[in-house]
Amino acid sequence: MTDKKKRRMKRTEVYKAKAGDESRIAALSVKLWPELSKEELTGEFAAFLKSDESAVFLAKEDGKDIGFAHCQLRQEYVEGTESSPVGYLEGIFVEEAAQRRGIGRTLVSACEQWAVQKGCREFASDCELDNTESLQFHLGVGFAEANRLICFAKRLPNEPENRAYHGQEEKTDANRNKTALFAGDDGAGF
Repeated sequence: MTDKKKRRMKRTEVYKAKAGDESRIAALSVKLWPELSKEELTGEFAAFLKSDESAVFLAKEDGKDIGFAHCQLRQEYVEGTESSPVGYLEGIFVEEAAQRRGIGRTLVSACEQWAVQKGCREFASDCELDNTESLQFHLGVGFAEANRLICFAKRLPNEPENRAYHGQEEKTDANRNKTALFAGDDGAGF
């Protein structure tokens, strides 16, 4: 029997995680989010497992954890959707040796079923613009691309400054007798 056939014969279980499973989920999720520690992720998943608005599904093969998917309800607007709440795939991971065998699809399906039970009519997700592997996975399990965007952020000072409009100068245009905001000469043309 070939190795490929042996892998296909392995018994894979997918089940909803419960309190007490957080360290097992964190052991997998640290591979997806290596910038976070296992301890941080354990704490986060402990909270998710207590919430009625969140679910985590684990995939196990021959007694070994090989993947997980985390989904939750989003009440706010979600790109490309028209209803609320929306089921949202927050993260999914399958060990490389177990990939391309339908385990990720099964995990997403479990999340979708959970979302339907929670009254959702739509299910959404996201990935980084340069993550082509994730993009292909999402398209492969039935998602359609809704939008592409670039997010912006900047640090604010700890203490408020005593300037009009939080750091912008207010100037009056005498010719039109209107007040306009000028953020400085940044060349943006706004």
